[in-house]
Amino acid sequence: MDWTLIIENSLKGLIGINAVYFAIAAIGMNVQFGYAGLLNFGQAGFMACGAYGLGMTAHYFDISFWWGIPLGILFSVLLGLLMGVPTLRLRADYLAIVTIASAEIIRLVVRSVKFKTYFGGSDGINSFAQPFRKVGNSLGIEEADEYGFWPFRFTGRELWTLIVGWILVALLGFFVYKLMKSPWGRVLKAIREDEDAVRSLGKNVYSYKMQALIMGGVIGTISGMVFALDRAAVQPDNYSRDVTFYILTALVLGGVAKVSGSIVGPMMFWGLFTFMDNFLRQVAEDPIHLGNITLMKSTQVGQLNYILIGLTLILLMVYRPQGVFGNRQEMAFDGR
Repeated sequence: MDWTLIIENSLKGLIGINAVYFAIAAIGMNVQFGYAGLLNFGQAGFMACGAYGLGMTAHYFDISFWWGIPLGILFSVLLGLLMGVPTLRLRADYLAIVTIASAEIIRLVVRSVKFKTYFGGSDGINSFAQPFRKVGNSLGIEEADEYGFWPFRFTGRELWTLIVGWILVALLGFFVYKLMKSPWGRVLKAIREDEDAVRSLGKNVYSYKMQALIMGGVIGTISGMVFALDRAAVQPDNYSRDVTFYILTALVLGGVAKVSGSIVGPMMFWGLFTFMDNFLRQVAEDPIHLGNITLMKSTQVGQLNYILIGLTLILLMVYRPQGVFGNRQEMAFDGR
């Protein structure tokens, strides 16, 4: 068993691009779920808005790649309004239903043959991140070169995306931390606890909820942009409903209503996921037999990894449901 390879890949997974875009998406979801108590199951839809905003600029609008940033944010604001206007006056479970349905509608629309001219269908949009990579090249980070030290060795393309990504994580984390210490953030947390009491004090609860939904969605949009820039491609199935639940899992692992939890949780999630995947693949290089029964083949590693991760999370919810950094009194699982 190659423990060096397992440790190297696990540590890279801990700070890799998957951890980056999950952390940004989890910060946005924390604004909605952790602080405002809004049960959003459609964060993948907001991420798709950002990714397609970047991809569509040069390919279909014939405008500068950099216009994709405000375009993606505009898409996410419109999506937030479409989700929130009919549901935020109702109970939280209605919002959960609408958000997961909206994200799936977006995925199916951009995947459809009818709109392939604009969104690329199931093939998506490719090769649009060159202007972003040219900035890295101008700073001396060549795409094909390797940088770093063991175990953190990355190509220039990966390193440049990681630098930008972690800077965004730090800036957005600090922004949300300060925002939740402000009067606006305190009202948001009060709405999570008892919105009727907040309404009795003259606050417009509907407006605050809408602001939280859109703000968390815009942050999720930035996550989708980072993910698309790393791959220089946008494929609709990368923004399926599963992604939202993985992000929510990572957030709960770190701790809801804590900025540190929304950053460390995705790092732990991907570090653990990568470790288990590499470990099981090493074990399953030769099929494991018990008599005439084959216990595990290499093709079953993925399924077994998800099972073990699921069991780990069940144990976490039993013994520490608030997560690593979370406060049990601030958990919003009842979706208020």
